[in-house]
Amino acid sequence: MEHYPILDRIQSPSDLRALGDWEVGRLCYEIRQFLIEHVSRTGGHLASNLGAVELTVALHRVFDSPKDSIVWDVGHQSYTHKILTGRKERFSTLRQRNGLSGFPKPEESEHDAFVAGHASTSISAAYGIACANKMSGNDHTAVAVVGDGAFTGGMIYEAINNAGRSNVRLVIVLNHNDMSISRNVGAFARYLSTIRAKPGYLHVKQRVESILDHLPLVGRPLKRALRSSKSVLKYILFHNTFFEEMGLEYFGPVDGHNLQELEQVLRRAKGLGRPAVVQVETVKGKGYTFAERNPPAYHGVSQFDIQTGSPDGEPAPACNSFSAVFGAEMVKLGQNPKVCAITAAMAVGTGLDPFSKACRSRFFDVGIAEEHAVTFAAGLAVKGYIPVFAVYSTFFQRCFDQVLHDAALERTHIVLAIDRAGIVGDDGDTHQGIFDISLLTSMPGITIYSPATFDQLRADIKRALFEDSGVVAVRYPRGGENPCHCALGPEEDDVWLDGTGLTAISYGRTASALYEAVQEMEQPPEVVLLNRIWPFSEELVRVLARRKHILFFEESVQSGSICEHLLTALVKAGFNGKYEMVTLPDGFIRQCSIPWALEEYGLSAQAIGRRLCEAARENSDNILDEEKGW
Repeated sequence: MEHYPILDRIQSPSDLRALGDWEVGRLCYEIRQFLIEHVSRTGGHLASNLGAVELTVALHRVFDSPKDSIVWDVGHQSYTHKILTGRKERFSTLRQRNGLSGFPKPEESEHDAFVAGHASTSISAAYGIACANKMSGNDHTAVAVVGDGAFTGGMIYEAINNAGRSNVRLVIVLNHNDMSISRNVGAFARYLSTIRAKPGYLHVKQRVESILDHLPLVGRPLKRALRSSKSVLKYILFHNTFFEEMGLEYFGPVDGHNLQELEQVLRRAKGLGRPAVVQVETVKGKGYTFAERNPPAYHGVSQFDIQTGSPDGEPAPACNSFSAVFGAEMVKLGQNPKVCAITAAMAVGTGLDPFSKACRSRFFDVGIAEEHAVTFAAGLAVKGYIPVFAVYSTFFQRCFDQVLHDAALERTHIVLAIDRAGIVGDDGDTHQGIFDISLLTSMPGITIYSPATFDQLRADIKRALFEDSGVVAVRYPRGGENPCHCALGPEEDDVWLDGTGLTAISYGRTASALYEAVQEMEQPPEVVLLNRIWPFSEELVRVLARRKHILFFEESVQSGSICEHLLTALVKAGFNGKYEMVTLPDGFIRQCSIPWALEEYGLSAQAIGRRLCEAARENSDNILDEEKGW
């Protein structure tokens, strides 16, 4: 355990303001060592936090949190903020059950102004806070800290469009590091690079204004005249920025690792009293060689060895995950010239990186713009192409209207490859993939597959592309398949296993847990392992309507779940037996390990086995009671 002489003195942001220049520089070094030490043990978002250390220290030296509200976009870069706001001693619990969240949480600290987890939301939230401050009559400032990756999302521009015409105390800090998770794409990324290529503008502007301040009589009037006319000098050097055209004052680019320059510019932006943008240039992963060389690999990490940068323990083979199997199958199916693939800044995470190289002209990274991705896919589809949009379940939530209105309504044939479906664990309530079933089944004409094995996934993707019509979703969990379930054989569809007394039903990862559970039972129940989970076949409903006791195990919230819909269909078909639903609770599930959550909510193999044994005993007792005439 390292000793941190400066950092150990910081209990709140107010302690930062008493530090001298050398001490602040040393503090940033200690924070980086602290982050590397702790994240190597707990896992977490490393590269983004290492790049934002000086920026976070400067923010807390210039602004008075929590009176001044700091809103972090996504929150990947909020670890230093947590350390400086009284949570350093709890950092060993990061992303663990009952520990610190990996994202800002207002319930965790008064310094966390707004919950975060999805990109492109910070300016809207900070603008709302700034308007509330103005209506309340105080002079507090709202600060939005947003990465350039978030500027690939359209919500950012909606917020700027409104904020630019206002007169509120709002500072937007644009942390420009050329990265979201993958490298940024699109016209705005190129635009920011153009701004960075002309850094002399800010220095010239400051020098001219300083000279004018010291000119007697005419200096200050000239300064006001230059500002009001946008400055001929500025036009020659730089023209106007996008931000200034939208009504915001622009400062930058600023070296995001130069504390003095950062504090100077942030104070100027704060002092304006109206919306301003400060563009800050940072290096993602700064201070840790492995992260600087390969920022995507150190965006979100598990435990790792600090000296080598390698994961602790034996890493799982790259091909041993649903994401990797999906990506490999897409390369094969991409031999058809009509197949296209779309990602929202997640080519590596969703497994599409091989497709991007093999079928370059039919691969589209749209940035963090899930809504656009769906309607763009619909546009491809109406011209005869077969688009596959690969997206994490938590981010799929953002494009509900586009799927409903631009695809389902039109019966447009698009495929949604929904990764990280179900519990994802350490990232917590902002990232659990437990709502996509409820959203999808509320839309007409949707087909949903939920494979439990790699072979099922391969078959489902092929069927979704070339046999089905309309909107087809193929959803699969984080991680790999259950070897026990693989024993069933390749390319199985719905599977029925004979048994007595009870009927147990499930799909996806939980189907594998159910199959594993019944292998240990002396008298196993009848088992139904679904693959196409929506819509139900008439045969499935007809057969199940004759059963007397059904247990449905499902890794989804219960409201709008498959088991809830099946119960409705069975009742309509005359079912009058006993029906039990074992699901996740309706609500949000905080950070925890995947095994813990599945056991806690009755969806692990062990928990399912216990519940089936209990149900079997209950049925036996009921039969005995009937035989005795009780």
